[in-house]
Amino acid sequence: MTVPRDHPFVAAVKPLVDAMGGELLPPDRARGDDVVLAWEGREVVAVRLPHLSDSLDHILADLERRHGMPLAELDRKTKQSVVRVLEERGAFSVRHGVETVASALGVSRFTVYNYLNRENSSRGGG
Repeated sequence: MTVPRDHPFVAAVKPLVDAMGGELLPPDRARGDDVVLAWEGREVVAVRLPHLSDSLDHILADLERRHGMPLAELDRKTKQSVVRVLEERGAFSVRHGVETVASALGVSRFTVYNYLNRENSSRGGG
Protein backbone atom coordinates (compact mmCIF):
# COMPACT_ATOMS: atom_id res chain seq x y z
CA MET A 1 0.00 0.00 0.00
CA THR A 2 1.19 3.53 -0.70
CA VAL A 3 0.25 6.84 0.89
CA PRO A 4 -2.73 8.29 -1.03
CA ARG A 5 -1.14 11.70 -1.68
CA ASP A 6 -4.27 13.00 -3.40
CA HIS A 7 -6.49 12.20 -0.39
CA PRO A 8 -7.77 15.50 1.12
CA PHE A 9 -6.79 14.48 4.65
CA VAL A 10 -3.23 13.61 3.58
CA ALA A 11 -3.01 16.91 1.69
CA ALA A 12 -4.19 18.74 4.83
CA VAL A 13 -1.70 17.16 7.26
CA LYS A 14 1.33 17.05 4.94
CA PRO A 15 2.48 20.66 5.60
CA LEU A 16 2.34 20.04 9.35
CA VAL A 17 4.22 16.75 9.09
CA ASP A 18 6.83 18.40 6.85
CA ALA A 19 7.25 21.29 9.30
CA MET A 20 7.88 18.82 12.11
CA GLY A 21 10.37 16.87 10.05
CA GLY A 22 8.10 13.82 10.11
CA GLU A 23 7.43 11.26 7.42
CA LEU A 24 4.15 10.07 5.89
CA LEU A 25 3.81 6.30 5.55
CA PRO A 26 1.15 3.81 4.54
CA PRO A 27 -0.71 2.64 7.67
CA ASP A 28 0.45 -0.96 7.15
CA ARG A 29 4.09 0.17 7.53
CA ALA A 30 3.50 1.85 10.90
CA ARG A 31 5.72 0.85 13.80
CA GLY A 32 5.12 1.15 17.53
CA ASP A 33 5.83 4.86 17.93
CA ASP A 34 4.19 5.94 14.67
CA VAL A 35 0.83 7.70 14.74
CA VAL A 36 -1.84 6.19 12.48
CA LEU A 37 -4.44 8.73 11.34
CA ALA A 38 -7.93 7.78 10.24
CA TRP A 39 -10.48 9.58 8.07
CA GLU A 40 -14.14 8.64 8.29
CA GLY A 41 -13.32 5.42 10.13
CA ARG A 42 -10.63 4.24 7.70
CA GLU A 43 -6.88 4.34 8.37
CA VAL A 44 -5.43 6.63 5.72
CA VAL A 45 -1.86 7.47 6.68
CA ALA A 46 0.74 6.93 9.38
CA VAL A 47 3.10 9.62 10.63
CA ARG A 48 6.61 8.81 11.76
CA LEU A 49 7.84 11.57 14.04
CA PRO A 50 11.54 12.45 14.02
CA HIS A 51 13.88 11.79 16.92
CA LEU A 52 14.43 14.87 19.07
CA SER A 53 18.00 15.37 17.88
CA ASP A 54 16.84 15.22 14.25
CA SER A 55 14.10 17.71 15.10
CA LEU A 56 16.63 20.29 16.25
CA ASP A 57 18.56 19.97 12.99
CA HIS A 58 15.29 20.32 11.09
CA ILE A 59 14.29 23.42 13.09
CA LEU A 60 17.69 25.02 12.46
CA ALA A 61 17.45 24.31 8.73
CA ASP A 62 13.94 25.79 8.69
CA LEU A 63 15.17 28.95 10.45
CA GLU A 64 17.96 29.29 7.88
CA ARG A 65 15.39 29.04 5.09
CA ARG A 66 13.19 31.65 6.76
CA HIS A 67 16.09 34.08 7.19
CA GLY A 68 17.45 33.37 3.73
CA MET A 69 21.02 32.86 4.91
CA PRO A 70 23.14 30.72 7.23
CA LEU A 71 22.33 31.52 10.85
CA ALA A 72 26.00 32.32 11.51
CA GLU A 73 25.69 35.30 9.15
CA LEU A 74 22.82 36.93 11.08
CA ASP A 75 23.42 40.04 13.17
CA ARG A 76 23.53 39.79 16.97
CA LYS A 77 19.97 41.00 17.54
CA THR A 78 18.57 38.48 15.05
CA LYS A 79 20.64 35.69 16.61
CA GLN A 80 19.10 36.58 19.97
CA SER A 81 15.67 36.34 18.37
CA VAL A 82 16.57 32.92 16.94
CA VAL A 83 17.65 31.73 20.40
CA ARG A 84 14.33 32.95 21.82
CA VAL A 85 12.41 30.95 19.17
CA LEU A 86 14.54 27.88 19.81
CA GLU A 87 13.98 28.12 23.55
CA GLU A 88 10.21 28.31 23.00
CA ARG A 89 10.43 25.19 20.81
CA GLY A 90 12.38 23.21 23.42
CA ALA A 91 15.70 23.14 21.61
CA PHE A 92 17.69 23.38 24.81
CA SER A 93 16.06 20.35 26.40
CA VAL A 94 17.78 18.15 23.80
CA ARG A 95 21.14 16.71 24.78
CA HIS A 96 23.89 18.91 23.31
CA GLY A 97 21.23 21.42 22.25
CA VAL A 98 23.25 24.45 23.34
CA GLU A 99 26.36 23.17 21.54
CA THR A 100 24.39 22.44 18.36
CA VAL A 101 22.75 25.87 18.39
CA ALA A 102 26.04 27.64 19.16
CA SER A 103 27.68 25.90 16.23
CA ALA A 104 24.83 26.84 13.87
CA LEU A 105 24.94 30.47 15.03
CA GLY A 106 28.74 30.66 14.84
CA VAL A 107 29.01 31.69 18.50
CA SER A 108 30.25 30.08 21.70
CA ARG A 109 28.09 28.15 24.17
CA PHE A 110 28.78 30.99 26.61
CA THR A 111 27.18 33.45 24.16
CA VAL A 112 24.09 31.25 23.80
CA TYR A 113 23.78 31.08 27.60
CA ASN A 114 24.13 34.87 27.75
CA TYR A 115 21.32 35.25 25.20
CA LEU A 116 19.15 32.89 27.25
CA ASN A 117 19.95 34.66 30.54
CA ARG A 118 19.28 38.07 28.99
CA GLU A 119 15.91 36.86 27.71
CA ASN A 120 14.95 35.29 31.05
CA SER A 121 15.94 38.38 33.05
CA SER A 122 14.00 40.67 30.70
CA ARG A 123 10.93 38.51 31.40
CA GLY A 124 11.53 38.80 35.13
CA GLY A 125 12.57 35.16 35.34
CA GLY A 126 15.95 35.67 36.89
